[in-house]
Amino acid sequence: MKKNNNILIVIGIILIAANMRPAITSVGPLIGDIRSDMSLTNGLAGLITTLPLIAFAISSPIIPKLSRQFGNEIILFLGLTTLVFGILIRSASWVVTLFMGTFVIGIAIAIFNVLLPGLIKNKFPHKVGLLTGVYSTIMVLSAAVSSGLISPLNQQFSIGWRGILACQAIMAALAALLWLPQLRGFIKPSHSAGTTPQLGGLLLSPLAWQVTFFMGLQSFIFFVLVAWLPEILIDRGYSVSSAGWLLSFMQFSGLPATFLVPIFSDMLKNQKVIVVVIVLLDIIGLVGLLSGSTKFIVLWIIFIGLSQGASISLALAFLGLRARNAQQAAELSGMSQSFGYILGALGPVSFGYIYDITQAWTIPLLLLIAVCVCLLVAGLGAGRAMYVTLESEG
Repeated sequence: MKKNNNILIVIGIILIAANMRPAITSVGPLIGDIRSDMSLTNGLAGLITTLPLIAFAISSPIIPKLSRQFGNEIILFLGLTTLVFGILIRSASWVVTLFMGTFVIGIAIAIFNVLLPGLIKNKFPHKVGLLTGVYSTIMVLSAAVSSGLISPLNQQFSIGWRGILACQAIMAALAALLWLPQLRGFIKPSHSAGTTPQLGGLLLSPLAWQVTFFMGLQSFIFFVLVAWLPEILIDRGYSVSSAGWLLSFMQFSGLPATFLVPIFSDMLKNQKVIVVVIVLLDIIGLVGLLSGSTKFIVLWIIFIGLSQGASISLALAFLGLRARNAQQAAELSGMSQSFGYILGALGPVSFGYIYDITQAWTIPLLLLIAVCVCLLVAGLGAGRAMYVTLESEG
């Protein structure tokens, strides 16, 4: 019976993971249509991708408290229903609903971001690396598929960007329906006093801050690329459809790294070597984009994709590897995705505004390379074989 329940939980985790990115990443290939239809500036268009990150930052510290009060299962179900609601609001006909729905989507995805690492740590404590690899791979795969298909589907069915984005509610509703068995008869875990560092304690932990900065800086780079890589490629002479597929290819190329990095991270004493490889790949790819040449564009996209796939899965793996138990993982997840995504939220908007000012991609891409250097520093600290308790860092 327990084995069957574990299978259902794994299926549920996979379905939740499949809903963690498409509602955000599918905006990139459509951002030109949205901008024109709504008469938005590049900065405001970038805000469509940034708002979910702001929602992550605001709601992430609250989610572990809700989890302790009501249980992971109920809050995850609430996240799925909230996601359906947000997608439908975003697809309405007004600018205010566009931004309001986008913010609600961010709250829903923040619930998944924060609680899945703790759920895995609790239900499968000896398979953290494997299941982190599985769910992060599904997350990236679903983002890649949605990025590649969104423009062709829009052209094929001629229902407009609103109709295409509204269809994503179907997948979220299906995940909510299949998560329902987890709400029957679960027992909310009790937490012994003194076993969980609260946010106030984590704020004094250098290791927790390094994990947080690694999460935030890798999200800064990822969401900038999701929002603006198609526009960069269009400026290089690619069609809208080709640019969307190259964005999709970037994410597909990172799938092997997304799956394998958490497994290797679980096996290694520390993760510093992985961090160095991740940053080198990213810098090489960005320098290739900066050169303006399209001759080796596929190679640069592969390097960036491998780096992005590895960095997000390593950031998620850190939440389990640097925590002693499930509730610590949830608290660390809440902190890293709150403060971390404040950094991430600066990415698409600042990138758009800098381009508005300079009318060139050179300075924005140089900014991303500088962020990669900062990512290296944070990652080398987060990759140490330690736990985020004040005692272990004393």
